[in-house]
Amino acid sequence: MSTRTATPARKIAALGALGGAAAVALIAAPPAMADEHAEMTKGEERLAEMLEGRVAGEPQNCIRSRLNDRVTVIDNTAIVYGRGGTIYVQRTAHPDRIDSSDTLVSRRFNGSQVCRQDVVTTIDPFTGIFTGAVFFEEFIPYTRVDDKDG
Repeated sequence: MSTRTATPARKIAALGALGGAAAVALIAAPPAMADEHAEMTKGEERLAEMLEGRVAGEPQNCIRSRLNDRVTVIDNTAIVYGRGGTIYVQRTAHPDRIDSSDTLVSRRFNGSQVCRQDVVTTIDPFTGIFTGAVFFEEFIPYTRVDDKDG
């Protein structure tokens, strides 16, 4: 009977295989609903209502921005740009730093677009004091789906 000792290389290979399986499991699980018993936050519920009847499109690095575009800030969740047929959801790198009582101040690289590399800070609207920074990620477009199947 031979006994195999686990060498460091074998341990790393085994951990790598387990890590890969875990990564596949995370990718396969639906986002935000991976745990059936997890409750949605108020912000997630509000975003879900806004996305009802819409389908996600390809992530985009930049979106067009107009002065009259609606911007909805959902506490601890996301910033939603636009209205009508297509809206764009910006989850940011740290959604817990999103607060609707703060004012967003954007230093844009391109005046007609909002992009993932833009520097966005937040200030208190009453005192003008800096309250934080928001780091944008890709914008996810959500487009209304027509229910004209018949």
